[in-house]
Amino acid sequence: MTVMNYHEALDKINSLMLFGSRPGLDRVLRLLEMMDNPQHKLKFVHIAGTNGKGSTSKMISAVLREAGYRTGLFISPYVIEFRERMQIDGNMISKETLTQYVSETYPLLEQLKKDGIIITEFEYITALAFRWYAESQCDIVVLETGMGGLLDSTNVVQNTLVSVITSISYDHTAILGDTLEEIARQKGGIIKPDSNTVYYRQHDNADTVISDIARQMNNTLLYADSLSVDITEQTIEHTRLLYQNIPVTIQLIGMHQIKNLKLALGTLEILRTKFDFSISDAVLARGLAKAEMPARLELLCKEPIILLDGAHNPDGMNALSDALKKYLPDKKIICIMGMLRDKDSNSSLEYLDGLIDSVITLEPDNPRRQTKEELAEKAVKFFDKVYPMENFSQAIEKALDMAEKNNGAVVICGSLYLASQLRPLVVRCLKKRNKTTLIDIQE
Repeated sequence: MTVMNYHEALDKINSLMLFGSRPGLDRVLRLLEMMDNPQHKLKFVHIAGTNGKGSTSKMISAVLREAGYRTGLFISPYVIEFRERMQIDGNMISKETLTQYVSETYPLLEQLKKDGIIITEFEYITALAFRWYAESQCDIVVLETGMGGLLDSTNVVQNTLVSVITSISYDHTAILGDTLEEIARQKGGIIKPDSNTVYYRQHDNADTVISDIARQMNNTLLYADSLSVDITEQTIEHTRLLYQNIPVTIQLIGMHQIKNLKLALGTLEILRTKFDFSISDAVLARGLAKAEMPARLELLCKEPIILLDGAHNPDGMNALSDALKKYLPDKKIICIMGMLRDKDSNSSLEYLDGLIDSVITLEPDNPRRQTKEELAEKAVKFFDKVYPMENFSQAIEKALDMAEKNNGAVVICGSLYLASQLRPLVVRCLKKRNKTTLIDIQE
């Protein structure tokens, strides 16, 4: 075994391919078998969907944690730092534990490589997460898919108590298919026999596919949209509502988060009634109030208003558009945006047409990035003022100057990779200007 430090361990992980040369579970199953199949020692809530997976996961896990259950959480991608992808009871995996695991297991990857089996980055971190959750004796793991569902590396799990399907829309079409039915079939691939599924009805074509799969798999299917919540207050900071006469406050804003909330509530109801999870009304309210999700309409500052959102596809941009109309109807909005080349930029930009005053285009740090000039060329079809920029800090400073001059607001969107890069830079810029920030970052 080669002893590594944390940065060497991260380098080993990052050296692996992000996605496999062909879809399938055989590679990760082979690796997990060599690790004594830790996933078989765990129980799961498994979540798939185009958008909303992260927020739904966070709400479910926050309540389970508040109820006293040792709760694992697996999300993708990360915003704050790599270790955010694996959490137990709200705490990221420690640098020491991750380093130890990579030191002990990386030789397995080299052994498989000799047999012609190439393990990808996502397959590897999925396996590492399962080992950590099993060794930590988690009561339950809230598990988010990476892409799709049927052939996603997370779909090796067997003990799924509830499968949750969030929004279904066009994304990763080259891999998942170019019709809603094909995409829904991939997402619905996580549904296990004789289990439970929670789904929010949205498109007739997708609805039919999910209901058919649930029936074929002999699942109890709960339609989350049938749950009743009464919204009592909506601000740019929080949403207050009543659920079964329980007063609930969530920090996740936007009407799309009400859909995600209903998915979480439906899931928790099944865990409570079918599996005897002890979740009181008071625990439910406290847990939901603690649920946070970076870069999901995250309010970084109130003066000037700065919203950070990971919206990166038409469905996400539609939700962002609705939020801007509701929360910033009279503001001149300066948008900092960067997108990946394989995203539907034109449709995404169209949702923001008429809402944005100026756009600054940047390039996320990702090999699939769209150049600032390419995005600017598309943006000028919708917005009069478009500024391609190279330097991230200078782009933030420019946006803040424009917002302060016009009593405007700054919105950052287009990519979770961009959000991850800009989040700490925004906080530093605000501190330099002696502005109050609503989050803190580790320096």
